[in-house]
Amino acid sequence: MQEAAQPNSELLKELIRYKMPFGKYKDWLIADLPVSYLEWFHSKGFPAGKLGMLLATMYEIQTNGLGYLIQGLRKLK
Repeated sequence: MQEAAQPNSELLKELIRYKMPFGKYKDWLIADLPVSYLEWFHSKGFPAGKLGMLLATMYEIQTNGLGYLIQGLRKLK
């Protein structure tokens, strides 16, 4: 039986530290971006590189009801 993949804690920590570098939500933490903005990026395509990976990860967390992963880290901060 295959075990479920464990979330990468360093990646999750980046979501509560990394700020959006441009646009309407400039300087917002990636973890605080509205779902509608993440959905827009999903439909248009995420940017390349680290930012795109973080946005795509946050999109998956939000759309799959996994926000508790982020909330738990915020409490430890």
